[in-house]
Amino acid sequence: MQELITKLSEEVNQVSTTTKDSLESFRLRFISKKGQIAQLFEEFKEMSGEEKKKVGKALNELKKLAESKFKELQEQLDSKSSAAAVDIDLSLPPVADAIGNLHPLNLTRYKIIQIFERLGFNVSDGPEIEDDWHNFSALNFPDNHPAREMQDTFFIEKNPDMLLRTHTSNVQIRLMQKQKPPIRSIMPGRVYRNEAISARAHCFFHQVEGLYVDKNVSFADLKQTLYHFAKEMYGKDIQIRFRPSFFPFTEPSAEIDISCLICHGEGCTVCKHSGWVEIAGSGMVHPNVLKNCGIDPEEYTGFAFGMGIERVTQLRYRVNDLRLYSENDIRFLKQFKSVI
Repeated sequence: MQELITKLSEEVNQVSTTTKDSLESFRLRFISKKGQIAQLFEEFKEMSGEEKKKVGKALNELKKLAESKFKELQEQLDSKSSAAAVDIDLSLPPVADAIGNLHPLNLTRYKIIQIFERLGFNVSDGPEIEDDWHNFSALNFPDNHPAREMQDTFFIEKNPDMLLRTHTSNVQIRLMQKQKPPIRSIMPGRVYRNEAISARAHCFFHQVEGLYVDKNVSFADLKQTLYHFAKEMYGKDIQIRFRPSFFPFTEPSAEIDISCLICHGEGCTVCKHSGWVEIAGSGMVHPNVLKNCGIDPEEYTGFAFGMGIERVTQLRYRVNDLRLYSENDIRFLKQFKSVI
């Protein structure tokens, strides 16, 4: 063992390293728990007392030498790194910070807000966990409506019913209860529905609803407002159509379609091969809804509309699967520049 100690001492003294990798190799070989010196100490334990006297001192000196050499080499590397860090050319232009992009749903949300703010609409918000009255009853939903069933809505508790809101219409009710007309506001926010996940639907999504209540508000006001929105969002050449529909909280009601920007009318999975994509539901506020909020329907009228931000974003950026928005895939998200 004495010869081996002498040989290792010579090797330690001869080591001269200039990189972190070679320094790490030195540490692993000599001073780690599985290194050669540690193995010698294991063999040392099995020696007789007479043999220990002969090699004990030399073995301890070898260990101290290796640790001292490692510390010295480490200090040399740290010193070189510090010198390199200081040695920079201050005349060079700065390196731009690599900051992230806004999420495409936020880009679309801000764009929608900008469009309606220019029309005089405020932005209102409300709770995502809601009671039955604000989510259903005040909106003229009948007691046997399918949306009140467990398979269509995420209920948190029953009697009294508390649920994850299925639309931001709850904010409309709260707004009309605390503010008297004129009211002109949009309500962006996250909503939840118990739906099968697909390229067109998810169990949670984002919605923007709008409400305008005042004297002499007509369906013509609704049509021109949404025509203006579609042109501003998708361009002047977009084709728009209104289709009669039914919603418990509006009468009359209509759905708004635009020509599919993904397939340009040829047919795809997003437009269900029809060439048209629904972007919003709308209608004149039902008199019962106004009464439930303490507003006289004989004196005031109003219109309301609602749209999914995911759907609007799909068409705006030609995205064919809305599941991409919630997968947090950097390859997808970094394609969107933070320009509203």
